[in-house]
Amino acid sequence: MIVMKFGGTSVGNAERIRNVANIVKSNIGKKPIVVVSAVTKITDMLLKLANESIENKREETLENIRKTHNSILEMLQLNHSLLDSDFTELQELFTETKNNKNLDAKTLDHFQSFGERMSSKIVAGQLNKIGVRSFPFNSWDLGLVTNDDFGNAEPLELAYGNIKNQIKKLNVVPVITGFIAKTRDGIITTLGRGGSDYTAAIFGASINAEEIQIWTDVNGMMSTDPKIVENARTIPEISFAEASELAYFGAKVLHPKTILPAVKKNIPVKVLNSFYPENGGTIILNKISKSKDTIKAIAYKKNIALVHVNSLRMLGNYGFLSGLFETFNKYKKSVDVVSTSEVSVSLTLDNEQNIDKIVNELKEFASVKVSRNKSIICVVGEGMRNTPGISGRVFTTLGNNQINVEMISQGASEINITFIIDGNNTEKAVKMLHDEYFGEKNE
Repeated sequence: MIVMKFGGTSVGNAERIRNVANIVKSNIGKKPIVVVSAVTKITDMLLKLANESIENKREETLENIRKTHNSILEMLQLNHSLLDSDFTELQELFTETKNNKNLDAKTLDHFQSFGERMSSKIVAGQLNKIGVRSFPFNSWDLGLVTNDDFGNAEPLELAYGNIKNQIKKLNVVPVITGFIAKTRDGIITTLGRGGSDYTAAIFGASINAEEIQIWTDVNGMMSTDPKIVENARTIPEISFAEASELAYFGAKVLHPKTILPAVKKNIPVKVLNSFYPENGGTIILNKISKSKDTIKAIAYKKNIALVHVNSLRMLGNYGFLSGLFETFNKYKKSVDVVSTSEVSVSLTLDNEQNIDKIVNELKEFASVKVSRNKSIICVVGEGMRNTPGISGRVFTTLGNNQINVEMISQGASEINITFIIDGNNTEKAVKMLHDEYFGEKNE
């Protein structure tokens, strides 16, 4: 069995959904399990609708959501009543929220759930139309239960066994809602950004799939962002460790959490392009064959805040760092990159939520400076483990192009070098480094 996940652009309109159905049909011999995202832009529209519900605005967004889906149904010549119950429920949720004036995280997850619930019905309908026996399932109907961390829920351990038992019973191609799930109490949750990829990985791990396929709108994982570097190349094969680093530090093809269930079960993950299914894409494996490429890719994150904490109390004080990070833990603030000396710590945050509160608490025992509009650049490659001089080459390239490095951190895995620069130099740095490692002189 294989798991095939199709993202929002892959199911973005009637033509794309026809294409998805044909791709699934061509893989029917592998007993596919299909996971889908919402139609492109629909999740954003649902979030907009949710906010409008407490602003006493007209229901234009709801009508736009309805028109988008009805247009797809019409072009596919599917029954218009297919989504009636979803729109009835969405209308009731809108009215209820409007009356209660209460838009909490739980209600927001309920609003967002409708995109996948509707797209799964449309894709299943198209599969049946072309002769593939199919049925749409909400993920919770097949056993996906999570904790109640609304907006960023995690699967409970029992979910994996539940899913395995439910999938065994099926004699159709299931089209499953990505991104959404339910708690044990039956309350709808979402899995956070990139949650449909995560859903696919959870289902793949549950059934010990032969392969997990992530179908998107690019030709696999790239050597860098093709929006910055036109000649960015597809990486044919990459390790789980490399893919995790790239995903965490800004490569948008995969969500970092997607990797975890697959790693545990040693299941290959393929990233493929639904617009060009003949392209080989990228395969992600636990262990890869030795490559001549020392560096696999360059990723980046923009709009980073760099926090410098300095205190003489660090000197010989074994509890200082514990107290420092407890402050970040208190505000549920994730730290990306850390660099330390005997009397100072520098670290990065990818958003500024609660940053003023954190700084005020830190100032009680240290001097604190916050620098904004920074970028993280991450150079990744398994070949770095055994190749001397990588750091020198990276920073010489930056120095020759007058790009100042403000902080450096090399991962304990020895497969990445991460550093911080001024945000205004991001594109220049990425281009220069890509040319250094992937330019014509390396052909």
